[in-house]
Amino acid sequence: MPELPEVETVKRGLVGFVVGRNIANITILSEKSFVGDSGLVIGRKITGLKRRGKALLMGVSGGWNLMVHLRMTGQLVYVGGERFAAGHPNDDFLSEMPGRHTRVWFEFDDGARLFFNDQRKFGFVKVMSDADLVDDAFLRKLGPEPWEMNAREFFERLQRRKNTSIKAAILDQSVVAGVGNIYADEGLWRAGILPGKLVRDMTESDAGRLLAGICEVMEASIESGGSSMKNYVRADGTKGNYLEKFAKVFGRDGARCERCGGVVRKIRVAGRGTHYCSECQK
Repeated sequence: MPELPEVETVKRGLVGFVVGRNIANITILSEKSFVGDSGLVIGRKITGLKRRGKALLMGVSGGWNLMVHLRMTGQLVYVGGERFAAGHPNDDFLSEMPGRHTRVWFEFDDGARLFFNDQRKFGFVKVMSDADLVDDAFLRKLGPEPWEMNAREFFERLQRRKNTSIKAAILDQSVVAGVGNIYADEGLWRAGILPGKLVRDMTESDAGRLLAGICEVMEASIESGGSSMKNYVRADGTKGNYLEKFAKVFGRDGARCERCGGVVRKIRVAGRGTHYCSECQK
């Protein structure tokens, strides 16, 4: 599943190609992949593109919206005067569209098209009114994003999971939105906190360092285009370079810590592969 920086880079890449275009038609090839009445948005203009947590929110004139969630293998391919793609990279990036994994596609009144492809059919496009966005269970359960809190607020939200590990707590999207496995490990390293440390043993000072570390690592990732790994690329098809340039522990098990020279270890915490420095994260 893409993490917040990956979805943010998708949003930034696509905004210049879809905002201001009128939706002339929507073709639904998989009923599972489209939720709602497509007729409510056909003939209307895309007015904006936002992100909430890991979901893209495409504003449509008349008080409507399209929520796009890529999940694990979703991708968006724009074909117009130029071709741009974002999401799970496979041959569909360069293949004739619609392809074998195309589930939904939008045709704009100038002939350009936007394809939602999804190999495993876990992603979706959902028609929602402005009121639906307020009441949507998925969106309502999301906590604030890291940049929307101060240390005290973050510390207080962590207490919801005081009997779990700190890594489990920050992976909980109701505690803080958008933090996934990579950025949890990197943020904890920057704060010098062991991933298995219990929330009830955290101080407000610990929480402040962790919040700062998470913000720092996610901002660096967005700037570099996301972590990419095996699954996600920028809207122009190029891969992000966060892991190669900035990752200090994630994917570096057995390497030496750049801060203290300790050995980076990989264990399982909260059911996830977890990387940390054996010396400076105590």
